[in-house]
Formats: sequence, structure tokens, C-alpha cells
Amino acid sequence: MRVIVAPDSFKGSASAAAVAAALAEGWREARPDDEVVLAPMADGGEGTLDAVAAATAGSTRMPVAVTGPHGHPVSAEWLLLEQPDGTRTGLVELALCSGLELLDELEPQTAHTLGFGQAIRATLDHGVDRLLLALGGSSSSDGGAGALTALGVRLLDERGAAVPLGNAGLARIAAVDWASLAPLPAGGAVLLSDVDNPLLGDRGAIAVFGPQKGVTAGRAGAAESALARLADALVENPGGALPETPGAGAAGGTGFGMLAWGATMSSGARAIAETIGLPASIVGADLVITGEGRFDGQSAGGKAPVEVARLARSSGVRCALVAGLVDAPPVGFDGVVSLSELAGSVAASLADPLHWAREAGRRLALE
Repeated sequence: MRVIVAPDSFKGSASAAAVAAALAEGWREARPDDEVVLAPMADGGEGTLDAVAAATAGSTRMPVAVTGPHGHPVSAEWLLLEQPDGTRTGLVELALCSGLELLDELEPQTAHTLGFGQAIRATLDHGVDRLLLALGGSSSSDGGAGALTALGVRLLDERGAAVPLGNAGLARIAAVDWASLAPLPAGGAVLLSDVDNPLLGDRGAIAVFGPQKGVTAGRAGAAESALARLADALVENPGGALPETPGAGAAGGTGFGMLAWGATMSSGARAIAETIGLPASIVGADLVITGEGRFDGQSAGGKAPVEVARLARSSGVRCALVAGLVDAPPVGFDGVVSLSELAGSVAASLADPLHWAREAGRRLALE
């Protein structure tokens, strides 16, 4: 048999590359003569850069020093992908530059995306032909204002001074100067996201994602007003972005800022699958194994396992799902293994997820 192993990360417990290796090890234990191809996946969230690097030959990690969301220096990296035709793509993961995990304490009013923009600027200075921008894991609700600042946009108050970084500073915007905005690379910039939320409103960045970034109920109104002020100030923008554009609310509104620059929104999982050549790898396979930490009601909204299953079906290949916890009907899969059921409890599976992933791979091979 030829088996493709393409899981997403089990967020908070194991990377996509580690889960793929564990599943493959378990499969080979039961069927050592089969061909097992590792193709760790991502959907634009944390771990996207690692997953693409592990699945793509010829990729190069490019170190870059940026200003973190707390205002202190952060050592980050972006990924250079060189295509056979000579095209060079730069992949920047927001979480590595401006992510939630970089903060010791949440800073809902002042956290910003300046570092994300600085990393993007580094790829442009390197001369990439195309950009992939992974938006998951943001620490801020600044609407991408910090990133735009790094790209040359000047957000000014009534006195003509630069407004402070972070969500709270957006309320002071009186004028916008686009004159020094860095141009997009020739092949454009693609935003990788698994959400379609608008910037404002009941499904917007503050209402849906604000609490995880520390926005309290008492602060939510002011935070929403600050984002609305940014939207009003950027009403005329190069990308023609609107607050209601699907995905504008991604990553604390960073989707809106990057759309205003001229980037385009894409399903993160679909773009990553194409980048690592997964559709071609699946053709002719006998089975695809995918998975994620928690398969729930949100999984159908663009998460990696559902995209992998779609690709498998389109090629007439069976697809099995492995998840730490299965919390919704797994429609469209030919087999399902829950690590929590194998381990006897959620706590037990979380204590040693790679052990149970190996066991899941072995069980699937014996079916």
C-alpha cells in the first residue's frame, strides 16, 4: 500500500510533523513493507511554518529580528520556498512575530503586529516573488495597523504625530499617509486563514476573538470603536478592503489591514496543501491519514482535516481521521480513531499524545 500521512498539529500538545511521524511509525510497525509518505499539514495557524518546512524540499529558514507584540526584540524566522521554475515564495507566520504565546501577560490595549510587518518587510527586501501570510495565533486586536506601519503606512493623530501602537491607539487616528507604502511582490500576497469573520459586529474580531486576547466585557465597546475608527480611516485603501469582507476579522483584524495593503484571502488549508504538493501526492495512494487535536463543529469551516478529506475524495482515495477528541460527527471519512478513546480519557491522551498517535497508526494498519 501507499499511505499519505497528512495531519494538522494537535495544538497545545504536538506539532504536525511529530504527529505525522508517530502515525507513520505505528503504521510501519504493523505493515513494514508499505510506502508511507509524510506530509504534515496546517491551515494558517500556529505551526504553519514548521509544517511547510517539514513537507517541502528545498525550503530555507531565514532568521529575522523583529519587535514583538510587547515592544521587546524577538528572534523570529520566515521560510523561503524556491520553486523549480525559479520563483521564490516567502512564508511568514504571524504567531512567530506577533503571537499570543510571546506574551507573559495579555496586553489587549497595547499588543500589536509591528513585528509581523517587519518580517514581511524582510521578505520583500530579500526579493521574493510571492508571499504567503499565515494569520493564526495573534496576540493583538490592532486591525493589522502595526504591520501596515512596518510596511510604510503612517497613521497620524490630530497633531500629525504617529498614533501609539495597539488597539487603544487606533482611536486617535485622524489621518493616513500611504505615500511610503511598500509595494506587493509581483506574484501578490495570499492570506492563510481558516476563518471568515468580518472586522466588526457580532461575528467580528472583538466579539469572537477579543476575549482570548484579554479584551474584557467592560473594554469590548472601546476596543470595537477603535477598530471602527481604523476602518473609517482606511476607507480608501489600495486593496479595496471593506470591514465586512470575509476574513477581515482574522487575527484581531489583521486580515483587514493586509487586505487593505492588497493581499488576497484564501483558505489556509487549501493554500498549504497546494504549496506542499499534497494533491499530486494523493493521486495513486491507497489511503490518506489526517487529523487534528480536536475535531468539532468548527472543523468543517476550513480546517485541515476536512480539506485533506476533500482532496482524497476527489482522487477516489480513502481517508481516515485521527483526532485527540472527536466532538462532532466526522462526515466524509472512511475511518475514525479517537486518541482519548484509545487512552481511556482525554487527560491520558494529552499526557502522551505521540504514544497514542503511534497506537492509532498501528490500529489503522491492522484494519
